[in-house]
Amino acid sequence: MSKSYPDIINRISENMKPLRTDISETMKGFSAMAKAASADGALDKKTKELIALAIGISTRCDGCIGFHVKALVELGATKEEIEETLGMAVYMGGGPSLMYAADAMLAYEQFTDQQED
Repeated sequence: MSKSYPDIINRISENMKPLRTDISETMKGFSAMAKAASADGALDKKTKELIALAIGISTRCDGCIGFHVKALVELGATKEEIEETLGMAVYMGGGPSLMYAADAMLAYEQFTDQQED
């Protein structure tokens, strides 16, 4: 059975809703950190998202792959930019990262298909 990255991030987003109430200060802090870390600076937002994708692959995080590939598609990242990022993730993480790099390409296909609809 193939993974559906749009479904994965929708499920995670739904499951995070109670946390926004139950641990609101933590969630606000995480949101502020994410906003600050991903803002354009010496590195642009797309470059930072490519780095985040590589880290998501190396840590074997489906949700991270989904959220960051979706952001990259929205930022106009090309297939080639994503593939080069995957190459670095595999170089640094070996075989396990290769498995998740393949899943990241599936996520890319799913989110680009969604954007075309």
